[in-house]
Amino acid sequence: MDSYTNYSLKHGISRRKFLSITSASAAGIGAIGLTGCKPKSRAEEIADNEKNLAFGKSYDGGAILSFLPKPQPVQESEIVATKNFDVIIVGAGASGVPAALSAKENGATVAVLQKENIVVSQGNAGAGIDLSKSDPAGIEALVARLIKDNAHRCNPKLLRQWAYNSGEAIPWIIDRAKKGGAQVTNQGNAPQLHITDVNGYTINFHTSSFGPKPYTNGDGMRAMAKVAQKAGVEFFFSTPAVQLIQNSSGEALGVIGKSQDGTYTKFMANKGVILATGDYQNNKAMCDYFVPDTINFGRKQLNRTGDGFILGYWAGAVIEPVGHTKMLHDFDAGPATMCDMPFLAVDQSGKRFVNENAEMSVLNNYLRQEENTGQYSQIFDSNYMTQAKDWPGVLVSPEDMKNYMPEEPGPYKGVFETFINTFKADTIEELAKKLKVDPANLAATVKRYNELVTFGKDSDFGKPADQLHPIDTPPFYGIHRTVRVSAICSGLVVDENHQCLDADGEPIKGLYAIGNLGGGFYGGPDYPLTIFGLSLGRCYTFGYLTGKHVANLKKSQDNTAAISARNFKEEA
Repeated sequence: MDSYTNYSLKHGISRRKFLSITSASAAGIGAIGLTGCKPKSRAEEIADNEKNLAFGKSYDGGAILSFLPKPQPVQESEIVATKNFDVIIVGAGASGVPAALSAKENGATVAVLQKENIVVSQGNAGAGIDLSKSDPAGIEALVARLIKDNAHRCNPKLLRQWAYNSGEAIPWIIDRAKKGGAQVTNQGNAPQLHITDVNGYTINFHTSSFGPKPYTNGDGMRAMAKVAQKAGVEFFFSTPAVQLIQNSSGEALGVIGKSQDGTYTKFMANKGVILATGDYQNNKAMCDYFVPDTINFGRKQLNRTGDGFILGYWAGAVIEPVGHTKMLHDFDAGPATMCDMPFLAVDQSGKRFVNENAEMSVLNNYLRQEENTGQYSQIFDSNYMTQAKDWPGVLVSPEDMKNYMPEEPGPYKGVFETFINTFKADTIEELAKKLKVDPANLAATVKRYNELVTFGKDSDFGKPADQLHPIDTPPFYGIHRTVRVSAICSGLVVDENHQCLDADGEPIKGLYAIGNLGGGFYGGPDYPLTIFGLSLGRCYTFGYLTGKHVANLKKSQDNTAAISARNFKEEA
């Protein structure tokens, strides 16, 4: 067993794990005090311990976890209908919709249960590697870079699976979405120029882009769902899955869905159930436990309450250990291509707070205070086009910058108008007022920064000298960004088939987890912005692969046809 899986199973949150601990303790007491009694079997002990159990517990059984309520059993008499399919998918988003269409194209009958009344997703770009135009050594170098950027705490097998299969999945996504009328293009390397050379090896990309904004991946997935429906996939909207159906050995046989009118329908799966319900960012108790760093931050999404985590946990799956990966950014206040440029950065008090080489993806760690959580501003002057011409990213001209300025008359193109938050002014004090920061503090910060520029050394934060440029020529610019939780990227422990593992490391027959419900792909405290669109690229690829895999299983649920990164590499 690999290091990631071994650690995650040992320290993750699992119903079977803590019940085993409890049972072992009870057995020990019995051996000492009740030597005349016949000891109970492990299965009997677990059953006894579950009788009065209302919530999940921590991995050691010491803490009650109120965010893991035991699903109330639906009685057979409450079920008004039973429907049979080969594959049941719970969740219609960036992984669920591709999984549904992929399974259908591979000959399966497919049902999708969706809590919302429409397909829901977000984001714009999805990344994959063009294997035919990439150096094999470069692919491995990129995987190594991703492992490093995930703090060496991920499952390398899953990263390689994305690397060697995303080049097939992304063009497929683009093609199928276009058939549904989606606004989507393949931008190739355009958003990835900073990562097309790794250790001297060449990498080329497929990068799907649904847009321009306000058109998003959500619109694209809705278009793709139309293609899936036309192919025969059945969608059941406003129908959350409230219970997994399992046999006595724990095999997942289907789910029970609850309709808007309060009636229940049993959905039976001949081959497997794929959970694709997304993250839990709107479940406060769950966030406070797994990612307490996010406690004060705003949320970008709605109704992400961890439903799939609850279903998976009570089916015996393991939730990754505490310290989940969080994604916080703001690509809307100003140009996304300038978000990581090391302009002077100030917090909402108007004071410098960081070496500006810290990427936006980690700035949340400096901005966790209760007031003005996640807020900061990038400050520069009218010479920025010259001063920053060699910095990472892509500069936007003063004329095009107006597209992000709420004080300009518009029209605005390719942005969310409600989130644009860039300003310019003829004085620092005037700019401060527009950014809603203290004018005296900002003026003092800029004065001190200019002194460091003159000195030629950043004795305050250590930024490289060649990145120090004066802020002294009006107009002065400020991009007021607010990072919020976009996604939480940790989930259930899965194998390379995306099949959920139990506390003993055994695959739970018939149960799969993908998208932000599937664990192992990340591992650090913050989502890495190494590759633009990695999150959606992962979701698309694993949805595509898992749908195909489950569709090709035998109806006896023979799970021997593994999805192997290396096998796919050889075929490619």
